[in-house]
Amino acid sequence: MADSDIEYDEQDLAAFKDAAVAWFGENTPRDVDFMLPLTFMEVGTDQQFNFLREWQNKVYEAGYLGAHWPKEYGGGGLHPAFQDAATRAMAQARTPIMLNAIGLNWTGPLLLDRGSEEEKQKYIKGILSAETIWCQGFSEPENGSDLGNAQTRAVKDGDDYVINGSKIWTTQGNYADYMILLARTNPDAENKYKGLSFFLAPMKGADVKGGSIETVPIKKLTGEYGFTQTFFTDARISADCLMGAEGEGWLIAMQTLEYERGARAGQAGGHVMMMSDPSDIIRLAREAKLNGKPAIDDPAVQEELVALMTEARSLGLNSRRDKIRPLAQDRPMSLALGSKLASTDFYQRLNAFAITLQGTRAAYYVGDENAHDNGLWQRGYLNSFSATIGGGTSQIQRNIIGEHVLGLPKS
Repeated sequence: MADSDIEYDEQDLAAFKDAAVAWFGENTPRDVDFMLPLTFMEVGTDQQFNFLREWQNKVYEAGYLGAHWPKEYGGGGLHPAFQDAATRAMAQARTPIMLNAIGLNWTGPLLLDRGSEEEKQKYIKGILSAETIWCQGFSEPENGSDLGNAQTRAVKDGDDYVINGSKIWTTQGNYADYMILLARTNPDAENKYKGLSFFLAPMKGADVKGGSIETVPIKKLTGEYGFTQTFFTDARISADCLMGAEGEGWLIAMQTLEYERGARAGQAGGHVMMMSDPSDIIRLAREAKLNGKPAIDDPAVQEELVALMTEARSLGLNSRRDKIRPLAQDRPMSLALGSKLASTDFYQRLNAFAITLQGTRAAYYVGDENAHDNGLWQRGYLNSFSATIGGGTSQIQRNIIGEHVLGLPKS
């Protein structure tokens, strides 16, 4: 029986929702004396990492993360509506992000859908509690968006695989315990996709039996860290780390990307990005000056604000509509795939408009005493580009929607 088929009482859900709102109202940290990451892709210091790890564990122990994942693996065993209520309460309270994004949103759902019983027992609870952190090893320096041409090699040697190669944009790679790794096990396969295999690969400790795995932090345009490049040099891991069979890597990777793009459900809940609230820009428009008057008095600014608020509302309603089968069955996956493209583009434009409202103060950044909101909008704008690239660039997303949703030819 699917978790969406679990029956529940509306009164129980209402009580759960009220309890979640109260809990986050009381427990959300407010006086943090260091800069918190806006997204899971900006966790660059030990202080940030340790704080967010403790926060995720606290939310999990309170029952508000993984509430709908099976109880036998550490979840709450409830209907997904309960987790949805908890996640909305987090957003309402403007809580810090959940740290273990790749584990919660991609690895965990993948394991629950197609992992072995042993894999579920081994990994799921640690993902929820943030005891074990996961990263993703898909992109490579020489292949850009051509994921199917991945060249990192995994050579079978007895009961082990020996890994050589490099992965890039490995979010939290320097903190990760495990990596979902796409590697080439058969370089001679007639079809390049058939030569790829998928691994639940350890990143450190005794599970790496030989060789080395090195991560090198990458400094972002914002001055923050969060990404790394990962180098495998004769890294030896157990053959048990292979998920599925050799040659099934592309199929499993594509399913993983469906979680990443929001086209397949099953994520643990919580939020991994602190999206700007459109209502915040109204406050900014009241404070900012345009020709000596509050910017919000300008008709052009008012028109743009109304358009942004309307778009924000439509994105939220589309997300809810996507979960109602009769409203989303005409073109399956269209809303989910479109939402990733539309929302990342929207928040980039929202931050850009907020910056234009600041006039000459728009040039100030985080740490400048003249920066508006300590450069929050500037930081949000620069960070927004990683969201329009991750999970497939916006250009790739448009191709996917055109070909797989609308049925347009590749040419």
